[in-house]
Amino acid sequence: MLPAPTTVLTDYPFNTLLHHPNIFCLSSGSLTVRVLCFPTEENDDDAGYLDVTVSEVKHPPPQLSPMPEGLSPQQVIRRHILGSIVQSETSYVDSLKRILEEYQKPLLQPEARILSERKVRPIFYRLREILQCHSMFQIAMASRVAEWDVSEKIGDLFVASFSKSMVLDVYSEYVNNFTNAMELIKKACISKPAFLEFLKKKQASSPDRITLYGLMVKPIQRFPQFILLLQDMLKNTPRDHPDRLSLQLALTELETLAERLNEQKRVADQVAEIQQLARSVGDRQLTKLLNSDQRQLILCEVLIETVYGEKGQVLKSKERKVFLLNDTLICANINIKGPPDISSLVPIGPKYTVKWSAPLLQTQVVEVGQDSFQNKDPGKRLIMKIELCVSGKVFLGPPRLYQDLDELQHDLSVVEQVTLLVGTLQGTYQNLNTAVGQDWCLALQRLIRIKEEEIQCANKCRLRLAVPGKPDKSGRPVNFMVVFNTPSPLSKIYWVNRLHLAKIAQREENSPGWVCAEDDGKTRPPFWCPLLACRIPIFCPKTQDLKLEAALHNPVQCSLLGFSAASTSLPQGYLWVASGGDSNQGQVEIFSLNRSTPRAVKSIQLGAPVLCLDHVTEPCPREEQEEGEVAAKSTARTGNTICVGLQDGSIHVYGSVDTAAQVLLTFSTPDSCPVLCLKHSDSFLFAGLGNGKVAVYARKSGEGLWDPESCRLVTVGNGPICTLLTLENAVWASIANHVTVIQGSSLHTQGFEVHPEPGVSVTHMVLAGGGVWMAFSEGSSIRLFHTETLEHLQEINISTRSTFLNPGHQGVVRVTSLLICQGLLWVGTAQGIVVTLPVPKLEGIPKITGKGMTSLNAHCGPVDFLVATSSTLSPDMLKRESGERRNEWSRESLSQPDCSSPQGEPPRAKGVLLQYRLRSTSKLPGKLLTAEPNQSPCGAPLETPEHSPEDGSIYELSEDPDVWVRGQPPTREGRGKDKVTSVAVFSGGRGFRRLGEGTTAVNGDPNENTLMVWQLPLTVCP
Repeated sequence: MLPAPTTVLTDYPFNTLLHHPNIFCLSSGSLTVRVLCFPTEENDDDAGYLDVTVSEVKHPPPQLSPMPEGLSPQQVIRRHILGSIVQSETSYVDSLKRILEEYQKPLLQPEARILSERKVRPIFYRLREILQCHSMFQIAMASRVAEWDVSEKIGDLFVASFSKSMVLDVYSEYVNNFTNAMELIKKACISKPAFLEFLKKKQASSPDRITLYGLMVKPIQRFPQFILLLQDMLKNTPRDHPDRLSLQLALTELETLAERLNEQKRVADQVAEIQQLARSVGDRQLTKLLNSDQRQLILCEVLIETVYGEKGQVLKSKERKVFLLNDTLICANINIKGPPDISSLVPIGPKYTVKWSAPLLQTQVVEVGQDSFQNKDPGKRLIMKIELCVSGKVFLGPPRLYQDLDELQHDLSVVEQVTLLVGTLQGTYQNLNTAVGQDWCLALQRLIRIKEEEIQCANKCRLRLAVPGKPDKSGRPVNFMVVFNTPSPLSKIYWVNRLHLAKIAQREENSPGWVCAEDDGKTRPPFWCPLLACRIPIFCPKTQDLKLEAALHNPVQCSLLGFSAASTSLPQGYLWVASGGDSNQGQVEIFSLNRSTPRAVKSIQLGAPVLCLDHVTEPCPREEQEEGEVAAKSTARTGNTICVGLQDGSIHVYGSVDTAAQVLLTFSTPDSCPVLCLKHSDSFLFAGLGNGKVAVYARKSGEGLWDPESCRLVTVGNGPICTLLTLENAVWASIANHVTVIQGSSLHTQGFEVHPEPGVSVTHMVLAGGGVWMAFSEGSSIRLFHTETLEHLQEINISTRSTFLNPGHQGVVRVTSLLICQGLLWVGTAQGIVVTLPVPKLEGIPKITGKGMTSLNAHCGPVDFLVATSSTLSPDMLKRESGERRNEWSRESLSQPDCSSPQGEPPRAKGVLLQYRLRSTSKLPGKLLTAEPNQSPCGAPLETPEHSPEDGSIYELSEDPDVWVRGQPPTREGRGKDKVTSVAVFSGGRGFRRLGEGTTAVNGDPNENTLMVWQLPLTVCP
């Protein structure tokens, strides 16, 4: 036991201090540190922290010995990464010392005190403790670096160092105080010219010219830097290396720590923004609203409000700060006050003057083409004319673009009628016949498509909002249109998405939607918690006796979705829901997800109950094929497929490119044994059978489909195969309380026990990073196993979380479904309750380290399935001016001079040459129709991309985005570009009920098979 804080100096070996939760020391042989325990004189808040200093014996900084000979390439890379870690940590510790020695210490000197001690100490709050943590880490790392060529272990050092509660505490307090510290520095610079001069001199005298702000922001950036270095180290660590599991655990600890600090920083910044805004508001009612604890800042950004004239000219534009709160939208002027030379030393927070505020539910996003929007008063409409100005050029804005589009469509209709009339001519003419008329029609269709692309482009960086204003003299409500220019299309997507989700969050079922059962509901759920977007029945009332078995997402992009529709709709594609029962029939219901609410579009009837589904992606081409080296024999492309396993032992393979759901292949398993589960790898399809065997099918040679003749059987055990899970080079198959690992194409097996009770079966397995979470047929516990060593790493009991708000259902809790999505482990229970637990998103170990959330929206029966749906927005949506180059191309190629005008006459205005496929009419039969027989027509223009022969029809797709003839699979995006991902989670079960503290309310038929849809905010990842 460590003594209570006193003024006694005591020596403790590292291996003793290691076990104390608030001491930052590591086991390192016989190395000893001196611990000075005393109550701090700075602040009562420092009570409980120990001032740890090393003994007077000098410890050299970590330094790698010369590289020995005979190292493998991976060992060489690992040494270089270790060197980067050492160099990075040394630089970081030096920066911390520099803050304390060059800034804090001189400011606290009584003989030349610029600021009072009361103001100085809050600026550097907790920096001394952070330095202590990293000084001890550096000492321990020096010992580990010296032994590197013998042990090659560094992961356990990070785990022991940064899993301490003291590290989280001191960093949390520093991060929470950072905004306040910057505000104190800014005020001191304004009120104390000597302090400003002090900061300038310190920056000028430093060799790297880093400001105090640049130094103080380094603790906030430290753990993301560690994460990048450990990710590189893990990539170059073999699977059988003794340091691999430690590195994965270290990555988990650092990610968890970084996520918590980021969230605390986000909340602190949010509070600071709201407080700054509240201080700038003159309206008492709005000030009271902002100071309420119920206000959450969802998004704020500087946007450019632009006012256009009727001819497209910009009348005025000004920067505004737009604040999206959970129930209010506020637009403010930005007033930056203070000496201009302060901004180079510390960020200056602006002051605001509120221009207008509006209730969120009464604010609408008005997209291009929706210039007429409906007010509350049906008889009153407001039409705004907006023009587009890009890169100094004036382009026709949306109203004029739509006017042009109407004119083109009118001209196309007239030309079609003219073509019909030309077909009635008695004579035959080269340049006046139906072929020429059809060519005119194709050219006009092409121009219509170009105009539609221009309209789409005009929409990408324009956030147009219909905002409620003050009533007119008669008392009728009046709306006004506000147009903001966003910095990028990505910013526009974010605003539209967050506005949409903020409105969903205002619904009764999401107010609140989640509760933290671990602290009796005191923790407020953050905005990024999944929101219940809708709930719908799965089957028609006549088929409610069917039992839900499985569901999957078939991602298919719909090119017809508009910009905002893609930002607010569910992940694009289809949801397949399979069912079975005691009868001899099965059913698959297909829902389209290309709108904000799923819509049933097709039902497939089968001759046996459906037990499982698997979405099989088309094998990716090899790298050399992607780069242009085409293989001599290319595999026939079948696209993505969906495999359906039936109780009668048959497997049906469907094409997934459209809603026709064409059956591509049907085959039966050996002995027609029921197919209980299906999983696939790039080369094989694995079918878990009811007789304890796994059937393995390879792909047909030269085709993408499976070969029924290639079936190989792997005997796993005597019972039925409950579940399968595919890993990188193996498949896990479970029978009862055992899991068998089937290795790759060799099909070698290795088994291990995952539960002590033989009568308990593994029912669900999900993979994340380097771990697999398992649920069982009995009990309320879930277990985590390492994918490489097969070690049992963690066990979590979810009974407390699922029974907290479930009165009258206090029976045995059992897990009925598992899912990992967007850093959350979703758990569905037999009581119909859904619980989410936070897990790391990176390639570490998915340990649960945070508090779980329980949904207040539940099913009346077991949660039969949980399925994640995700899709990536088209990369064209992120291009600021997609199609602009092509449009300019088109204008240049279609605008031709009138070469038939006589000499001496002024040239007539350039027009559009309606020409598409025809280069010349000279090869057409008949005579040339002209008023001057001796004059030849103007020569045909040169070949241009605009006039290249191609199918000019653009109306092949159905107008309904739910169904189209040939859907496109998600396109492969270019490397290095950000991807915007839309995510939603579906749960299936009987009925719907709303939980409350001590109460529960059932809505609708409790026996109706119901889908609940949770939508998550759009995410951006590289």
